[in-house]
Amino acid sequence: MSTGKSPIPVIIDTDPGVDDTLALLLALASPELEVLAIIISFGTVQFQIPPIEANAQFVNILKIYQALARHIEQNPEDASRFPGLAPKRKTILALGEDGPLEGELHSAQYFHGRDGLGDITNRHPDLNVHDEHPSSHPQLLLTERPGVEVALDLIKSEPERSISYLALGPLTNLAKLMRLDRDTVRSRIGRVVCMGGGLDVPGNTSPVAEFNFFADPYAVKELLVHGDPGHSIPLERFILLPLDITTPHELSFPYYQATVDPAFESTAAPSRLEEKTPLVHFTSAFLERTREIMVDFGKDAMELHDIAAVWCAIENPPVKDEHEDALPTLQQGWKATKRNTGELTRGMCVVDRRDDQGAYAPGANRAEVQAELERHHFQHAGTYESTAVPAPVEVESRPIIEGQLPVDHKGGVPCVTQTPGSAALVKMLLERVWGVKA
Repeated sequence: MSTGKSPIPVIIDTDPGVDDTLALLLALASPELEVLAIIISFGTVQFQIPPIEANAQFVNILKIYQALARHIEQNPEDASRFPGLAPKRKTILALGEDGPLEGELHSAQYFHGRDGLGDITNRHPDLNVHDEHPSSHPQLLLTERPGVEVALDLIKSEPERSISYLALGPLTNLAKLMRLDRDTVRSRIGRVVCMGGGLDVPGNTSPVAEFNFFADPYAVKELLVHGDPGHSIPLERFILLPLDITTPHELSFPYYQATVDPAFESTAAPSRLEEKTPLVHFTSAFLERTREIMVDFGKDAMELHDIAAVWCAIENPPVKDEHEDALPTLQQGWKATKRNTGELTRGMCVVDRRDDQGAYAPGANRAEVQAELERHHFQHAGTYESTAVPAPVEVESRPIIEGQLPVDHKGGVPCVTQTPGSAALVKMLLERVWGVKA
């Protein structure tokens, strides 16, 4: 499965839960990517620092690699399907931050279970790893160095603007990375692909907040709505995939059952290794509980949030000479637009959706403005909406200057608004991870 091009070096910042695990499997099965490092973040479950107690997210990475190793041992013909298991250099596995920049620690155990994988630790002990504190690993380079230091060293050592940083969990590690060496990150990072936030849709953690942004809204603010643009991530190299675009991408569980595992049901009929390959047994084992939770939510399907972000990174490599303030360059079938974000409630993206060039100051509370005008008995003709300030305001169009970007492309966070579609992602996932021709 050769692409004929050099793979994109990537750092994957993740809190390995259910969808993160499928995202990592897709990354390891994709020849377009070279996974330089996996940085573990808090998020999915309560974060523990080894060796006092095994970190569940750390152990989940070991479980992923164990399942792949067992699968290839029994099915050596599938080895070429997972180029990420035999990279030119070992993938570094490091622990990142164990809590948000500020505020309380929150986890998503309500969805992912106590171990991050639907409690397979107890339901499927055959999938547990024998050594949760290994000193070495056949595919991974284990390190005790902080994840942000590992990431910074890679950004320094790889060619300038070649690395894609995939943020699949809270943005805490990236914020700490910027604090560690802002100038290096700003000048050398190739692209950040982030799954997080919800703009025009309800949240998945609170009525307004997506989990990754809810877990550390302070990191989001520091990175994306900093008062000084020179201190934040260069937005022309940042791509956000909010719930608005990821939620419609889903894998139907009946379709998974029909194409991947005919024996797949739920925790009432748990997966049995004797009936399937080790990799299918592994994925079905943690998807059993996920299915029950999603059905309780009214949908017999898994939403492919983090998987969509990995897909975006596969198809949209960094562009070295991206124009400052431009929209990131995306391949055919992908589109993005810039959205202006303001202050945050906990994890909620507050977006000013008013496109009119009115006389209000940006972000002004229009009801309060009108109340103040009435208090002063301001007399005017017409509606309040069109005469918010008691003075004539002349609105001029910005002059068009040759070589300058249109105003619509300046400012704001680039958000993906179109992909090649859910069916295309499901097809890639089935073919690459499970070897199913859909």
